[in-house]
Amino acid sequence: MQLHLTLDIPPLSESLSYRDSILLVGSCFTEHIYDRLQQHRFKVLSNPHGILFNPLSVADSINSYIDEKVYDESDLFYLNELWNSWDHHTRFSHIDKQAALTGINDSQQAASAFIREANWVIITLGSAFQYHLKENDKPVANNHRAPAQWFEKRLLTIHEIINALDNTLTKLFAINPGVRVLFTISPVRHIRDGVVDNNRSKARLIEAVHELCNVFDSAFYFPAYELVIDILRDYRYYDIDFVHPNYMATTYVWEHFVGACMSPETRQLMEQVHEIVTARNHRPRFPETEAHQKFMKSYTEKVQSLMAQHPYLDLGGELAYFSA
Repeated sequence: MQLHLTLDIPPLSESLSYRDSILLVGSCFTEHIYDRLQQHRFKVLSNPHGILFNPLSVADSINSYIDEKVYDESDLFYLNELWNSWDHHTRFSHIDKQAALTGINDSQQAASAFIREANWVIITLGSAFQYHLKENDKPVANNHRAPAQWFEKRLLTIHEIINALDNTLTKLFAINPGVRVLFTISPVRHIRDGVVDNNRSKARLIEAVHELCNVFDSAFYFPAYELVIDILRDYRYYDIDFVHPNYMATTYVWEHFVGACMSPETRQLMEQVHEIVTARNHRPRFPETEAHQKFMKSYTEKVQSLMAQHPYLDLGGELAYFSA
């Protein structure tokens, strides 16, 4: 008996591998994919501006890395006893202006270098709603708990989304011709917009992204949204807020991501890396025992062997731990 729909996800024509550098930008769902990739020790950089939900902020952030933008004091504002940036998530906010600026520009510098060598940019869009400052019509990435009357909320048109991301991808391919882009739409419901408007928002994102994939040969789509919304289709796969996919759901999406985006050889290597990372996370009760010393020695040899076979693997932290 079949209890749910199936979704045929064609494999990527060029799979992600351990040789690749992967930049992830976008909504909080981006963080789930990043965490899994990082746990398997892929070379990744996630959200140099912090979590971003809307297409304009995503496009502006990538443009800033391409343009090697340096932020200055005029880009910051003071609110709620913190220095903030309208372009960045609150994780960059700080009580000290210079500390906030340093954190922003350090992240900016790392992203500017990384994007020029990246093999993949994974973009996850969360919402087509965009907030603009009323005083100067500036689109903002985060409202930093500013008064609601400071902003005008707009639902971006499909044309606006396509135009912003088209310009960004054109610039990206100009500085890094070999990079590939993988789009996803976050399955997180933005319920504060209301159920109807959330669906309108997601529909615009989906249509815009598919249009971009039709225009650019190096742009692809992974159906994370459809896997949760159309295949799982049950509140038991959500957190208690009925909005965020829970561990079961994100694991389900991750397994399909691996199946569609990784080659069999990469998947086999991932299993070996996962075993090593799991062993490193093991906390022995009696580390002074001979049994534990043998355990550490055996994994030192496993890491050395794996790194010799695959020199592009970054297992330096694991090797230092086991051989300490």
